[in-house]
Amino acid sequence: MNWGVFEGLLSGVNKYSTAFGRVWLSVVFIFRLLVYLVAAEKVWSDDHKDFDCNTRQPGCTNVCFDHFFPVSHIRLWALQLILVTCPSLLVIMHVAYREAREQRLRETKGDNYRCIYPNPGKKRGGLWWTYLLSLIFKAGVDVVFLYIFFRFYRNYTLPRVVKCELPPCPNVVDCFISRPTEKNIFTLFMVVTTCICVVLNLIEAIYLIGKRCHECQQAGGGDSRR
Repeated sequence: MNWGVFEGLLSGVNKYSTAFGRVWLSVVFIFRLLVYLVAAEKVWSDDHKDFDCNTRQPGCTNVCFDHFFPVSHIRLWALQLILVTCPSLLVIMHVAYREAREQRLRETKGDNYRCIYPNPGKKRGGLWWTYLLSLIFKAGVDVVFLYIFFRFYRNYTLPRVVKCELPPCPNVVDCFISRPTEKNIFTLFMVVTTCICVVLNLIEAIYLIGKRCHECQQAGGGDSRR
């Protein structure tokens, strides 16, 4: 992984974010991405290998593992992190589009051209909508994945022993999950940090809307006085 490029993307997201957005970025990077890369990925690396069932029937262990773990926690978290970070990159791309458009106008019309975006990074017009929709999308993705985890793994926890009677198992067999307590701790930690990110996104969206309404009221008051 090219950490120089990643650092540039993070600085760009941080530059065009509000204070709530910077806190959200810190939570995602420190408490979700780094925990995922450093610890959680290693905890789930042996989930299939150490999933033991008290039978030697060929195929029984694989069928039971697929039934109780339809999608791995790690793969769901990876997809979730990708989806929640992509909208922030769209904001950076929108700002880059504004800057490129200003540069083209300056080159074609000279220094006397009419400036369209005096501050390309200021959240006005289309960029304001892009930023607001990115917040709603990020909060929606986190909520959807919280629901998916709840549906797949009831109460976000894993039992120590599961009973399986799917073919080709000869009867009801007991299957044992490796390190269930450690996995439950990491799962609950990721769930809590996801909830924090959802709250931060909603607070930031309310802040943007409230600030915009306040500015519109001030502008309307100034026009009426004139």
